[in-house]
Amino acid sequence: IDGRVLAQVADCGADDVDAAVAAARRAFDAQAWAGMNPRARKAVLQRWAALMREHRDELALLETLDTGKPIADTTAIDIPAAAHCVDWYAEAIDKVGGEVVPADRHLVGLVTREPIGVVAAVVPWNFPLLMAAWKFAPALAAGNSVVLKPSEKSPLTALRVAQLACEAGVPPGVFSVVPGGAEPGRLLAQHRDVDCIAFTGSARTGQQIMACAAQSNLKRVWLELGGKSPNIVLPDCPDLDRAAQAAADAIFFNMGEVCTAGSRLLVHRDIKDAFVDKVVAASRRFAPGHPLDPAVAMGAIVDRVQLERVLRYIGIGREEGRLVTGGARVREETGGFYVEPTVFDVDAQATLAREEIFGPVLSVIAFDDVDAAVRIANDTEYGLAAAVWSADQATAHTVARRLRAGTVWVNCYGDGSDDMNFPFGGYKQSGNGRDKSLHALDKYTELKSTIVRL
Repeated sequence: IDGRVLAQVADCGADDVDAAVAAARRAFDAQAWAGMNPRARKAVLQRWAALMREHRDELALLETLDTGKPIADTTAIDIPAAAHCVDWYAEAIDKVGGEVVPADRHLVGLVTREPIGVVAAVVPWNFPLLMAAWKFAPALAAGNSVVLKPSEKSPLTALRVAQLACEAGVPPGVFSVVPGGAEPGRLLAQHRDVDCIAFTGSARTGQQIMACAAQSNLKRVWLELGGKSPNIVLPDCPDLDRAAQAAADAIFFNMGEVCTAGSRLLVHRDIKDAFVDKVVAASRRFAPGHPLDPAVAMGAIVDRVQLERVLRYIGIGREEGRLVTGGARVREETGGFYVEPTVFDVDAQATLAREEIFGPVLSVIAFDDVDAAVRIANDTEYGLAAAVWSADQATAHTVARRLRAGTVWVNCYGDGSDDMNFPFGGYKQSGNGRDKSLHALDKYTELKSTIVRL
């Protein structure tokens, strides 16, 4: 926001991680949480969610000060969505059961879900509390103990909700937070008493976590990694104005620091120029401003390191493509890290069109037919999300089937993201497993077959 130091937080080392994992293991082995009556466990999580709502303004302020996110977003989206996530999985606790499977008439066959044990959750800085809730809520609902490692860039809300967890009645050792840089994350990935690690972040770090897990105890590894999501606008798009606004929202919301950001805008050549003009016009509402101003839609880049990364890619874009709008750092007099909404016209093979930037930079790519659009869209190592705009439902559904992505939007972008019923995750190097929905419980449970002879 202004470049000043906000707070000092402990940088946990090996002793801290060992202590947190040991406490989690003791709590799990003692059945302090998993052995609790399901309705009682549900009530604890519901109290925790209620406390998060009660402290919404405090948590939203911490999130905004920590990350530069607009206060309007943290108040209306981040904190309510995190509380809803905890509530949603609380409701699932006494509703998700096992199976009685067909077996020989002399046998009774049961399939039950059991908690996996100690779960480590390592989460990013772009949606600090919400991404954490996507991990710890289903893991706790399933009966596990959780050790949470927030990003060193944004640890404050994690620490505060840990206090609220104690107030809600979560037993000691069941939920711990170990702030710090890369070291506690690496230690958790290597720890032989951690049964599962769930990570959201970069593909490179995900690969390192997977390697650490393989070299230690083959713990379960779940990864939600990067994206370079294509937003395809066909010439029969039913509403160009709405599509243009959605395209701007898809890349400039949260300063482009979104794993599903629609950072590649694929537009049919016949309508490209007119459509890009509409996107540029729609981008004007994202003029960077002070994040604590409730009227501001675009706040500050999270820190200087990320600012320099974004500016470096903008420099590459100037060399490889044509700058349409933006491209500058602004509000330097504040000491904060602000970048204009930026749009480039580029080739599909340009660096900007292939590498995740995690900033407010949009790459516009022209195509000539549907097959070319699908080919360009799928020509990426990622597969997190995609969208297609067409008035023809047959075309839209056909394209959606061909797109290699975990989420595909048709005639919208980002809609339903707050709905916990939709699983979230990606194909290819965008990761494995799914957050959200009942499918997330699969990550944090073991299936046990019990066969009883009558």
